[in-house]
Amino acid sequence: MTQTSRHWWQSATVYQIYPRSFADSNGDGIGDIPGIIGKLDYLRDLGIGVIWLSPICASPMRDNGYDIADYQAIAPMFGTLEDFDRLVAEAKVRGIGILLDLVVNHTSDQHRWFLDARSSRDSRYRDYYVWRDPAPDGGLPNDIQSTFGGPAWTLDPATGQYWFHQFAPEQPDLNWANPELRADIYRMMNWWLERGIAGFRMDVINLIAKEPDRGITADGPKLHDYIQEMHRETLAGRDVMTVGESWSATPATALLYSGRDRAELSMVFQFEQVMQQWHETWGKWQPKPFDLVALKRVIGRWQTALADDGWNSLFWGNHDLPRAVSKYGDDKRYRVESAKMLATVLHLLKGTPYVYQGEEIGMTNVPFSSIEQYRDIETLNMHRLHLEAGLPETDFITGANENGRDNSRTPMQWNDAAHAGFTAGTPWIEANPNYERINVAAAKADPESILTHYRRLIALRRTLPLVIDGRYTPWLEAHPEVFAYTRTLDTQSLLVIANFTARDVTIDIPAALRGDWQPLLDAAPALLRERATLAPFEVITGLADRSFQF
Repeated sequence: MTQTSRHWWQSATVYQIYPRSFADSNGDGIGDIPGIIGKLDYLRDLGIGVIWLSPICASPMRDNGYDIADYQAIAPMFGTLEDFDRLVAEAKVRGIGILLDLVVNHTSDQHRWFLDARSSRDSRYRDYYVWRDPAPDGGLPNDIQSTFGGPAWTLDPATGQYWFHQFAPEQPDLNWANPELRADIYRMMNWWLERGIAGFRMDVINLIAKEPDRGITADGPKLHDYIQEMHRETLAGRDVMTVGESWSATPATALLYSGRDRAELSMVFQFEQVMQQWHETWGKWQPKPFDLVALKRVIGRWQTALADDGWNSLFWGNHDLPRAVSKYGDDKRYRVESAKMLATVLHLLKGTPYVYQGEEIGMTNVPFSSIEQYRDIETLNMHRLHLEAGLPETDFITGANENGRDNSRTPMQWNDAAHAGFTAGTPWIEANPNYERINVAAAKADPESILTHYRRLIALRRTLPLVIDGRYTPWLEAHPEVFAYTRTLDTQSLLVIANFTARDVTIDIPAALRGDWQPLLDAAPALLRERATLAPFEVITGLADRSFQF
């Protein structure tokens, strides 16, 4: 893809904000939109081009906003619609777009549609949701399970039918087979787009075409028909960015979402690299050991599949995943080194990088010791199911500390004041106790901090076309400790060789990579000979006037 034909979001870096944990302006212990506005200069200086906001709409907050009660109202805890409009305007002045979280697989059970729907089988909104009669024995319609644990069906005694929910019972699934529902959703999307937002991150978009009678909960046969219709009715003719959350996406199906002729989305998130580390039965609660070769294989498949069409989303973490440096690096002795290495490996791949709040200062998983410290509905439900299955609670806490969603939801660590400078009140969830040494203020004062490294990487993407357009070539694919690749555009290449371990690693350098490499990221120039030794979590980068074509 040439520079002149790029979309603006292909050279941008996205920063995800989890609003309730980012910055609290009024001391109620919950982050808010005015707090975000107060940090826009920080994000501008970091080089961010897009802010993705996790849900800010009116909600009972059963699932921290992913249960929306009114799509066109701001949750009072976050502020007002006027605050949001000011955020969009202030961000635009700084060259930053706002990406909203679009949650249209389900609503809250407090949404007016659902309240009306359950009032009578004759409600005009009844068919906005998925209802089924009890089984002949009076039990559940079928045995589909909720992602959060337990059956995906809840009985409504007043009308005698079950409603379907792939998450909590308080999050009833919408029935996308109903054209009136779809039209209402498109009107809502256009209302937000006309307020000047830069696009949408689409929550579990692969679930909207469910057909529960056939046991289909994801990737239903009408999925892409619905997304193409959505594009025609809302996105067509607008220069916006869209990213779909699809836990089932593969390199092959990604092009169905993001191929240039598909008229669907800009890109999808790829979770294959995450899920291949999970236990077959208990998922992330009993994770497998980290396997670098498997990770490289997954990344390589995606880089290759989307090399000429579609587009990659690049991320280590988000609000549903553990902290990157704790998961893939060493959050103790080599926290700074491994955080920088992970950033370099990710940001020099082809695609749009996403930075999750706090990642840029190396925030870590939280060492909770009791279930009472957790707030996440998924964690609390799975804890109950583990105990009911007779599994040790200590094992569950260990798994939650490694992979639970609250690891990424503790308050943003701004300084070493109480509660990490996040709030003057009592935070809704405890701050990680390491905030006294890991915080933005300390990072700003250190010219070699993780934060400084992120700034350099993000600036490089904006100034070096090779980072955006270069073709990916993997090296040392079977090496269990080192990740190596080149990116090539015309006659120029960049090199990345990264040690993923806490020990020195000596490698044989492939003949094609030997020689002089010009400095990149303010590092010293590299002269690669037959062998090289990398210090713990060291990463070698460089530029060269040579081409690798295979």
